[in-house]
Amino acid sequence: RNSSCVKPLFHKYLYLIFPQSPTYLCFCTYSLLSFTPLYAGPEHTFASHFCSLEPELFIFHPPFLLSQKDDVFIAKLPTFEKLCETPAGTSRGPSPVTLASQDALPIAVAFTESVNAYFKGADPTKCIVKITGDMTLSFPMGIIKVFTTNPSPAVLTFKLKNTSRLEQILPNQQLLFSDSSQSDSNSKDFWFNMQALTSYLRKASEQNPSASYYNVDILKYQVQSDGIHSTPLNLAVYWKCTSSTTELRVDYSYNPESMASPGPLANVQVLVPVDGGVTNMHSLPNSIWNSEQSKCLWKLSDISEKSENEGAGSLRAKFDLSDGPSSPSTLAVQFMNDGSTLSGVDMELQGSGYRLSLNKKRFATGRYMADC
Repeated sequence: RNSSCVKPLFHKYLYLIFPQSPTYLCFCTYSLLSFTPLYAGPEHTFASHFCSLEPELFIFHPPFLLSQKDDVFIAKLPTFEKLCETPAGTSRGPSPVTLASQDALPIAVAFTESVNAYFKGADPTKCIVKITGDMTLSFPMGIIKVFTTNPSPAVLTFKLKNTSRLEQILPNQQLLFSDSSQSDSNSKDFWFNMQALTSYLRKASEQNPSASYYNVDILKYQVQSDGIHSTPLNLAVYWKCTSSTTELRVDYSYNPESMASPGPLANVQVLVPVDGGVTNMHSLPNSIWNSEQSKCLWKLSDISEKSENEGAGSLRAKFDLSDGPSSPSTLAVQFMNDGSTLSGVDMELQGSGYRLSLNKKRFATGRYMADC
């Protein structure tokens, strides 16, 4: 497809994925080729405050998007909404952190990855995959006073580890320095512009004076993919359509090799639009039919190696029609994992003056779809 067709289609479906996002226009123009931090206010990704260091309250931001050159992928986006968006964390009002300048200052890190995939029938060679990630640091409110009262705070330095599977690393150049001459292909050292970091945290505290913690987006990255072997849940879809009935089968299989540390896929949902005037539905396992939207929804329990058949199974449904035949549609799948990433990337603080109080890892589906 030519670029004039792709761009409006891309923006159309972007709105479907992030219908309430105030950063919609910013995400539309984002690519891996540039990093423009969103300083406009606390509602934006870069300036959002971070309310708690507790693991379950870590804020995860929407994944950044595929580039417009992925015409084949973009052309396959369905015309129905994403099932749900990852909720942001909220504060439960932890006690204020009191820090002294001589203390090792606590910070937290989160790695959030998004896996986008498109499956075509049962042909694994036609699977298109793109995996992206974000690294976010969190600073407690008390650290701002330490930074502002100390003319020369200890430089915050860290090593990004296990980077050999990353295709691109996009640091926040307004806050981070790095040495481009580093020869180690499996790690990369970064250190902060402490004056810029102090200035940013001061502004963040002025915008949200009651916040206990503040989030700072540090870098984005893209992960090398190996087609279907990089997908946590492999899919194959089969349709049989007649004038009176439609039969659907979705085969799925858990793929532990795609994960750095295999873990269960939670909140698994499969959404399938079915047209043709559905009058009755039989499904196994049981699913939910939404007659207003003409969509079938399966909600599955966690999938892992410990599941029946080591995480492999099938979803089946038969639909009776009043206005058939149906047209095979694109189905969407959602799942997430807390505690692991697909890339295996990690972070290690260097030097003294700081300590890592939490290292949070997570991945979830972005646009995860399958056609017959």
